[in-house]
Amino acid sequence: MYQLIASDLDETLLAPGHRICQRNVDAIRAARERGVRFVCATGRGYNTVDDTLDQLGLLGQKGEYTISFNGGAITENAGNRLLSCTALDHALAEELFRRARSYDVCVHVYTLDAIYLSRYNDEERANLEGRGMPLKEVFWVDLSALADDRIMKLIFMNSDMGYLRSIASDLSDLAPQLAISYSSNRYLELNPRGVDKGAGLARLAGILGIDMADTIAIGDNLNDLPMIRAAGLGAGVANARPEMRPDLDYLAEADNAQGGVAEVIEKFVLGGLA
Repeated sequence: MYQLIASDLDETLLAPGHRICQRNVDAIRAARERGVRFVCATGRGYNTVDDTLDQLGLLGQKGEYTISFNGGAITENAGNRLLSCTALDHALAEELFRRARSYDVCVHVYTLDAIYLSRYNDEERANLEGRGMPLKEVFWVDLSALADDRIMKLIFMNSDMGYLRSIASDLSDLAPQLAISYSSNRYLELNPRGVDKGAGLARLAGILGIDMADTIAIGDNLNDLPMIRAAGLGAGVANARPEMRPDLDYLAEADNAQGGVAEVIEKFVLGGLA
């Protein structure tokens, strides 16, 4: 019996407008009533998902958890109590930020509490508007201002995925220190080596005493693949990236706007009962 469901947020659980469709809300509530835990597993910081947690009745709840920063942090929702945290080495973050200056990218620098945006362009401004993130536009030439902060990850944004892949190749000398992934068809995500959503899910399952065979992971993009591969059941919503589909145990007919997460829950947790 499945005991833990981990779902990506953007383009998976969330419909356009960053809301959760009612079908998803109802299915998650029904699963929780059966004692199944539901966990948001996101590349964002844990302090950016309050609205989503509130819609699901998970905000501020003791014994409920969030996987954030692509698995770099695990928090209990009550008071955002940090249970696990793996940050980038500062020298590595500094080198990535330095190299980004030669690329045509908007750079996101994630700390535990905020997102710092360098070369924040109109395209990315429109994409992030309304997400409720604590965004701070900066004009830094280095990261010395964050010397006392834990830097969780960097993101390079460009809507040309081929260009982002060329950047990843250019960073090959740093690759042994990095976990490199892609999301939202616009982001190259750079976490510390060994940090991914699969490792985060396994860590949380261990904390809760849940066997990985009894977990479900649901996603849509390449940064979700590690948890989809690690979970007992790996599922994708209908809008999942084509290149990840061979790794899926189940591909929903519904997309993120139509309740693809609910479809997985209805089929594998609720026994076909919506």
